[in-house]
Formats: sequence, structure tokens, C-alpha cells
Amino acid sequence: MFKNFENKIDLGLFVIRVGIGLLFIFHGWPKITGGPETWSWLGKALSSYGIYFMPEAFGFIAAVSEFAGGILLVLGLFTRTSLVFLFGTMAVATLMHLGVGDPFGKVSHPLKALAVFAGLFFTGPGKYSLDLKLFKK
Repeated sequence: MFKNFENKIDLGLFVIRVGIGLLFIFHGWPKITGGPETWSWLGKALSSYGIYFMPEAFGFIAAVSEFAGGILLVLGLFTRTSLVFLFGTMAVATLMHLGVGDPFGKVSHPLKALAVFAGLFFTGPGKYSLDLKLFKK
């Protein structure tokens, strides 16, 4: 089916990118549409880092990171930039869950996302991406 191993790698990156991107679109949409109350609740997760000011603004940034970051991953556009924002959001979520003593089942979701985002950051979006089409060297 594939002529060489590189095509399999690129297809694998595409499947991972689109799969995790779609999950984060659906995960982020309720947070985007939740409004200021939801954004404030999200932003309060930064208290794990000792940051207590502007929770609504930081929560909105987290919601946009998840939703828009998911869209950008699906498209393979500005992939590494979106991964930095998604990684940061999941790092905060991981520490928040650990800080409140949540069971591993709740901690594992952002941890899994961190691993996927780190892997995609280092590999790049692959051949099937708008990044490659638009910013090819």
C-alpha cells in the first residue's frame, strides 16, 4: 500500500494530529461558549502556580488554546505554535488535578495530552499539513 516507510510515518502523524485536534475542538468548544463564569473557573487553575490575578482572562486563553489549537492541529497550520499553547494548558491542568488530590484517572487525561503534544512538537506536523504547503523551505 505504501511505497516507503516515510509515507507511513506521515500518515501516522496525520492521524494523530487530526484525532487529537478533533478531540480538543470538542473539548474546548464548551469552554469557549461557557462565558465568563467558565473562563474564571478555568483561570483559577493557575493558582497551582501561585497566580491569582485575572482568572477570567487566563481561562479565556486556555479555552481558545484548546479550541483554536485543535483546529490548527487538524489543519496542520502553525502546528508547533499551537502545540506550545496546548502543552502549557495541559501542564496547568495536570498540576491543578495533582494539587487538589484528584485520582490518577483525572490526572492521566492531561498527562496523555502532554505526551502527544511533546511528540508532535519534536516530529512536526508531517507531510500532510498546511505548514508544509505554505512554509516549505
